[in-house]
Amino acid sequence: MAVLRRLALAAGLMLSVIVLNFLLIRIAPGDPIETVAGATGGMTEALRASLAHAWGLDLPLTDQLVIYLKKVLQGDLGYSYFFNASVLSLILARIGPTLLLIASSIVFSLLVGVALGVKASNKPNGLFSQLIMVLSVVGYAAPVFWTGIMLMILLASVWPIFPVSGMADIATSMDANVFRQALDILHHLILPMMTLSIIYVAQYSQMTRASMINTLGSDFIRTARAKGVAERDVFYGHALQNAVLPVVTMVGLQFGNVLAGAVLVESVFDWPGMGRLAFESVLRRDYPVILGILLFSAAMVIIANLVTDLVYRYVDPRIRRGDA
Repeated sequence: MAVLRRLALAAGLMLSVIVLNFLLIRIAPGDPIETVAGATGGMTEALRASLAHAWGLDLPLTDQLVIYLKKVLQGDLGYSYFFNASVLSLILARIGPTLLLIASSIVFSLLVGVALGVKASNKPNGLFSQLIMVLSVVGYAAPVFWTGIMLMILLASVWPIFPVSGMADIATSMDANVFRQALDILHHLILPMMTLSIIYVAQYSQMTRASMINTLGSDFIRTARAKGVAERDVFYGHALQNAVLPVVTMVGLQFGNVLAGAVLVESVFDWPGMGRLAFESVLRRDYPVILGILLFSAAMVIIANLVTDLVYRYVDPRIRRGDA
């Protein structure tokens, strides 16, 4: 019942997001017809009226909203004004690279952040712990685009280790060897992934360190030690399992921030994902594409929060017992 209730709430939230996005995009400054006119070098009044009618922009706002909602329920996200292609096909072509970037960044930041936080909590006043604290503050304060540019200068210019743009080399993408293609994509992924991950590595390491220190001072830890449980089992078995719960929650809550950060990262590294498409569509006032990307982004955030909730229930048995 709890899962069904959450799914119903997610559906209502999704509908609210769709309506709000539509209204905000429509009342925002800018005219897509003017943008097309600038791209073509001029436009007659007859052509303007024809485009407005074809795109439904001459209808009242409420009529436009009703038509859009009906199409969305049918799986039709409309056609791009600029690309002259279906929005769904454009997004499906770009969602794979974005999910790859986001998933790899989340996994990397979670593993590295938790590992650093656990290590730092072992000796809270030690040199390593203080160093992690300083680096975490620096990593959290640095803007994503600045971090990307610095990594690009350092690891692609000063030391030319990684490529600076794209997802794969042209020659490798035409190679029939799947293993070489995967290695090439991984080679291109490293810099964008590191750029997007650094701020979250900083957050997760600080949160894990603080949570571990707090958990190690709990009564059940003292009880486990009094029973003669090995210190390694106390540290990694009892303390870590409880200390990681806030971090799991934070991962789900920050999925939207990761998705927003991917827009900047994809723009810096010319990564062919949804973020790059969103950036281009905003500049061109391509309403259908913008709305489609926002819809998919909202859906991914909602799904990520639902998955986080289920994972949290699995990790913490107290919640399962409470539902029972």
